[in-house]
Parts: sequence; C-alpha cells; structure tokens
Amino acid sequence: MKIILKGLLLLIFCPVYAAGVHEYELDNGLKLLIKEDHRAPVVVSQVWYKVGASYEHDGITGVSHVLEHMMFKGTEEYPDGEFSRIIAENGGRENAFTGDDYTAYFQTLEASRLPISFRLEADRMRNLTLSEEEFKKEVQVVMEERRMRTEDKPGSYTYEAAMATAFQTSPYRQPIIGWMADLEAMEIGDLERWYQRWYAPNNAAVVVVGDVDPDRVLSMAKEHFGDLRPETVEAPPHRPEVEQQGIKRVTVKRSAEVAELFMIWKTPVLKTALADGSGTEEWEPYALEVLAGILSGGGSARFARELIRGREVAASANARYGLYDRLDSAFLVNGTPAQGRSAAELEAAIREQIAALQESPVTREELDRVKAQVISSDVYEKDSVFYQAMVLGRLETVGLPWRLADEYVERIDAVTPEQIRQVAEKYFNDDGLTVAELVPLPRDNALPRPQSTQGGAGHVH
Repeated sequence: MKIILKGLLLLIFCPVYAAGVHEYELDNGLKLLIKEDHRAPVVVSQVWYKVGASYEHDGITGVSHVLEHMMFKGTEEYPDGEFSRIIAENGGRENAFTGDDYTAYFQTLEASRLPISFRLEADRMRNLTLSEEEFKKEVQVVMEERRMRTEDKPGSYTYEAAMATAFQTSPYRQPIIGWMADLEAMEIGDLERWYQRWYAPNNAAVVVVGDVDPDRVLSMAKEHFGDLRPETVEAPPHRPEVEQQGIKRVTVKRSAEVAELFMIWKTPVLKTALADGSGTEEWEPYALEVLAGILSGGGSARFARELIRGREVAASANARYGLYDRLDSAFLVNGTPAQGRSAAELEAAIREQIAALQESPVTREELDRVKAQVISSDVYEKDSVFYQAMVLGRLETVGLPWRLADEYVERIDAVTPEQIRQVAEKYFNDDGLTVAELVPLPRDNALPRPQSTQGGAGHVH
C-alpha cells in the first residue's frame, strides 16, 4: 500500500503471501518477489526488466539483446570482467537472456552469498559503463551470433521469414537478435538511450527463490536497490496486429538437406483474453495449450501416431503454443516431410488433423494423457528453484499476476473436449494462417547468405 504525503512517496511494506511467495514493492518502484525453498542451501536471484524485442521499433531491432551483452562489460566500481569473476570466485553461475517481452539476468549461488548478487546487480542497474570500443566489439559478436543461429541454419531462417510474414504490424514480426542491417547501423547512442529509458528500478522485478529468510532478503534489497533513482517509464505505443484477411504464403530457397514446413495461426494469449472486451473467453488459451499437447505431446500424440508412424508422411512434426506472451501471438506447427514426401503432402496431412479436431471432440483418453503430462511436468519443474523463479519473473514482467502460476494445473484440468473443438474451429482457419516452406537447394546452387560489411567473432553470454 502506497501513501502519498506532501509530495513524497511513503511506503508501508505490506507483503502478500500466497503459494509461499512474499511480494514487496520498494519506494522507488522496484518489485521484489521471494519464495522460500529450503531443500538445499542454494539461492537463485533473477533481475527482470520489462523490455525486450517487442518494445523496439524499426531501425533499432536487436538493441535489447546487444545491451544484454554490454551489461557484462562493467561499471566504474566493477570494471569489465569483474562481475563474472566475483560470481565464479564465490562458486556461483550467472548468465542472461533476452526475449520478446523481457530481458533477465540471473545468478545461482550458495544461499549466504545472495548479498553479492544484489550488490553487483544494483550497481549495473544504474551505473553501466558504455564504452564505444567495447560496443563495436560486442555488436560484432551479436552479428556473428546471428550468422550462426539464423543465417547458417535454413530452418531458423525460414521461421524468421514466417514470423515476419505472419505479423504485419505487431512487433512480434521482429527477430529478438535483430535484423542484420539494424545491427550494422547501430550506434552507441542507441544503447545509451535504451539503457537510460528502461533499466530503472521501477521497470524491474527482482525474484529470489531458495534457502532464504524473506525478512533478511527484504532488508538486503532495501540496502542495495533502495537508493537507486527511478525513471519516468512510458509503455511503448500499442501496436496491435491488423486483422488478417486471407492465407499468406512465403517460400524460402536455401542450401539445406531437407524441406521444412511452418504453419502459423494467429491466436490470443492469456493476458489479452483477460482484458475487458477482448471477445476471448478466459479458458481459450488453456484449451489451446492442451490442443498443442493433443497434437504433439509425446509418442502417443496424433502427429507421432498418424503422420510419423502411421502414414509416414512426416519425419518430424511439432505443435507449439505459449499462453504467457504480452501481446496476441501465434500457434505454430512445423515439420519435415519424410523421405520421398513433399511439403505439400505434409501440409495436407496436417490440415486433415486440424479438421478432425474441428469436427469432433477429442477422446477422454487423449485428454487424460495430456493432463497427466501437464501435472507430472509441473511437479518435476517445481523441483528446480531456477524454474520456480523463471515462472514468477515471466508472469510479473508480461503484466500477469504471478498467482496464475498456481492456477495452471487446475485450469488445464478443467479443459473439456468440447472446448478444444471450439478453439480449433474458431482459430484454425485460412484467414489467420501463414504457411512458410523451405525449399532446399543443392550447395552448388545455394543463394549467398547475407553478409555484414565487417567480420566478427566471440562468445555469447
């Protein structure tokens, strides 16, 4: 609870206790989530910033990921290399990742070393040294990372083209690593503005899970993060996806051993389903999650049973859906045709599987299988303190109540066969479909890969 008194912010610490999670907010806006897990003398500390590729605009794509790299280049107090050296010296492990909707930094340490993590993270939250020389080196590292992960991987390159085709106005059309032309044109000033705008306590959440005492963690957080100044943080302009009015197709010709197919349908996510006037029922994202399991959740799922082993039209086939994105997203099906079969045959076979879901409810046996997988996976993942922190951080950062993590199994268990049929009928139609095909070229006829104007190599954090 916050009280405004004579223009000053006075914070009364009112922890929220649910599912073992303690929630606090410091008076500079920093959110703190703490979950006790005393099974081992270990702690995971994660700092999540509400910024990622979906916050970027044309011309600076990849800036969030480049800044993630630069966050390891030091401050005045802890110069380049000191952060990693200190964590390693204390027996810890550390890294970072950038997503569409967030950038996160984490350490795993022996529980008594948590103050070290807080001290280092608080320092680089506001005091990062952005050197022109180091920036030029690191942007080359990112360009080489793009070459290795996208340019030289035909499937990844085709997926990137598929997403850029499927989404016309949504920022999800942009690759997290950025377009090569934007990386080549990026300047140190772009990073300085991005860092100043988004890397502030009132745009961050610190998540701590492990063998800790919440009161002591709160005291540490106030000591290390409490004096950091907040920024005026304005959300990026809302860029909803325009309504698609017909099937989109894209063909990518690339040096590759086999063809590959991607089918992308526009779908809502949990956050947009919860919004007033969305036209989406709250249960629909959970039904889409179960539907993905019906299609490709293990060896007994429909794709494996019907397409790979049965008709032998696919060498591989998978379905993927994520209900925890910040903006409306997509349901993805991708696969590789079996030897002697074409991408067109695979597409037709996938369409038949989708039509079957639209025409009749799934069997109770199939539904029970998927639900059992979800429950066992949830139990297994809660054995990991890192995963527990990941779930809390992601929900908090995309703007969902972290309490939803404890509702997941119950919501999945409540999904009915008829609800699965309804979402299949509602969302899996050609008006919202994008199909991308990788056409393999023999190496002698391969198109040259896009090159940057400069070389570069290095490691990736």
